[in-house]
Amino acid sequence: MTDARSDRPHVTVDVVSDVVCPWCFIGKRRLEKAIALRPDLDVTVRWNPFFLNPWVARDGISREEYLTTKFGSVDRYKDIAQRIVGTAAEEGLVYHPDKIARQPNTLDCHRLILWAGENGAAGRMKQRLMDLYFTEGGDLTDREVLVRAAADCGMDAEKTRARLASEEDVDTVSAQAKRASDAGIDGVPCFILDGRFAVSGAQSPDYLADAMGRAVEQRNAPDTALA
Repeated sequence: MTDARSDRPHVTVDVVSDVVCPWCFIGKRRLEKAIALRPDLDVTVRWNPFFLNPWVARDGISREEYLTTKFGSVDRYKDIAQRIVGTAAEEGLVYHPDKIARQPNTLDCHRLILWAGENGAAGRMKQRLMDLYFTEGGDLTDREVLVRAAADCGMDAEKTRARLASEEDVDTVSAQAKRASDAGIDGVPCFILDGRFAVSGAQSPDYLADAMGRAVEQRNAPDTALA
């Protein structure tokens, strides 16, 4: 199948991820590099919510409490974090784990991404939230931080502030995240190609580029799964 706007084959990539997942931060950049490797394909990316830490309260918790609960201690995570910091740097990203003071519940972040998609800016919103969290140590539990992020992405600040103060799309985002969980996705990032083939983890750009190509080639073989 080719897209009506192009003579290039079209492939849709549904990305299931969370803005506080460091491998999702890395995976997004690797996907962008993969798309650049396949100028022969017309790629549409759709961003789907996932709650990496659904147990975190809606107003967030301290980073220390989070790391102690999830990893046993702050020091234990420091050992894990160094490898991720190095991998992020290899992709041109900056991860400053020591700057993060508060661990958010990401429901409102995913609402922002959904709303940004109304103007085709979902990917931009996703990146801004990740940069805030991983690079700048921004507090994503602070509504004004979220409002400024929205404004940075071309959204109306006052309208966004009002929407965040409401329960608009809470059920929508929650249902989308539940569908991913019900489908068996328990680790992110997860890239779903053409709605049929799943690639799990922050795979290399070359691997993702090849997977997109195979998705197009195998479009007429619905029982064939990607390795």
